[in-house]
Amino acid sequence: MSRLMTSIGEFFSLLRRRSVLIFILLILTALGIWKFIFDQSADSANYLTATVERGEIHNLVTATGVLQPRDYVDVGAQVSGQLKKLNVVVGQEVKAGDLLAEIDATVYKAKVDGIRAQLLNQKAQLGDKEAQLLLAKIRLERQQNLFKDDATTKESLQTAEAGFQSSSSLLKALQAQIQQTESSLRAEEANLEYARIYAPMSGTVVSITSRQGQTLNANQQAPTIMRIADLSTMTVQTQVSEADIGKLRIGMPVYFTTLGGQDYRWYSKLNRVEPTPQVTNNVVLYNALFEVPNDTKTLMTSMSTQVFFIASEAKDTLIIPASAVNFKPRVPGDEKNKSWGDKKSDWQDRKKNAQADSTQVEKDKVERNDIKNDKASVNENSSASTEVDKKEFDKTQTTGAHREERRRNRERRGPPIATGEVKPQPAIVQVMDARGNLSERKIVTGISSRVQVQVLEGLQEGEKIVSGMRQLEKPNASTSGSPVGVPPGVSGGRPMR
Repeated sequence: MSRLMTSIGEFFSLLRRRSVLIFILLILTALGIWKFIFDQSADSANYLTATVERGEIHNLVTATGVLQPRDYVDVGAQVSGQLKKLNVVVGQEVKAGDLLAEIDATVYKAKVDGIRAQLLNQKAQLGDKEAQLLLAKIRLERQQNLFKDDATTKESLQTAEAGFQSSSSLLKALQAQIQQTESSLRAEEANLEYARIYAPMSGTVVSITSRQGQTLNANQQAPTIMRIADLSTMTVQTQVSEADIGKLRIGMPVYFTTLGGQDYRWYSKLNRVEPTPQVTNNVVLYNALFEVPNDTKTLMTSMSTQVFFIASEAKDTLIIPASAVNFKPRVPGDEKNKSWGDKKSDWQDRKKNAQADSTQVEKDKVERNDIKNDKASVNENSSASTEVDKKEFDKTQTTGAHREERRRNRERRGPPIATGEVKPQPAIVQVMDARGNLSERKIVTGISSRVQVQVLEGLQEGEKIVSGMRQLEKPNASTSGSPVGVPPGVSGGRPMR
């Protein structure tokens, strides 16, 4: 019996030991899984990621503009007087030839009547002068016949000839006066007609600057009564800075929005760029103009617009954030691994490259001088060595000539010409897999905007890339002992809730 109890005890003791071992193994396995999964996610949580998406991208040049009618005319008064009647109101549609306004024409009508009476008087005098000319002609013919028969004196004949010439001159003078009077009559009739103002074009009355009963003075300058504009086509006058004017080209697509309709875009094409700028507070701005149909009359005069010139665009393409391009994340504690986006590092690298280039140029000059000296000495000693030095010298001369040619080409190179073509450029991004591991990948980019970049090669839709790093908060020794919400050095404060 004692042996049986001992065996049972050993069995339960062995069972307890195996259970403990199994439990320990389970705990170790769980710790390994937790470290493998959550530790990787903790490292990856330090990075900001973005997903490669498919969409459209635009490289835009932004500016502000003002809407103006393409065709408009300021209707003014050519004669002075009281504005007797206005036949239109603001917003009314008119056609060419419609009566718009009337000026008091009493004075002009009186002038026309007076000149007409003067003209009738002169025409009556013209009849008398014609009769006197006829009488002078008869007398001249009688004297000529009598003089042939020696029945009159030569003096009488000369008197008759002078009388005929005098009557003819008086008739011509009166005819000239009649022509002058007729011209004055036409001018006064025109002034009388100007008292009635007609529409010079079809359109909409957009403004009226004069009121009925107002006295207009047209002696110094033509007073403006109203403005008529054709609102079916509007012109957008955009002011583009000198920094962006080189990116514009005639015919490039453009769209704009208004303050009241930011959800709707009006599309058009750039028509012209005025060469003379407007300088305001030392800011140089150029006027870029384009037209847009306005059949619905939604667009109105002097509306402010936000204009976007599309320098280049792509649709249904892969796009990523611009911050992810050429971005190489800095691993905490690794000082050698510098960020691709560190401007200071890039500047230092460029400076080192420039210094290396200048050093290389000096070395080339020294080598050319040494080669010349060596060549002279070798010519005296050995022909075989001369041939080798000659090849080295020609190679150095060719390298220097190419470098000089490239320098001259850079000097002759002018400003870039605005085109719609975008050259592919290589870049580097950091790709994150499902476990949070990072890998560097070379890509080819296309169109670039301020926030996004087009990807031509190297990435697939749905992949995750690193777009930045999170700001890690470091504990401050001076604030470690202070409660939350209390500035350092202040005692007795209450923590913020």
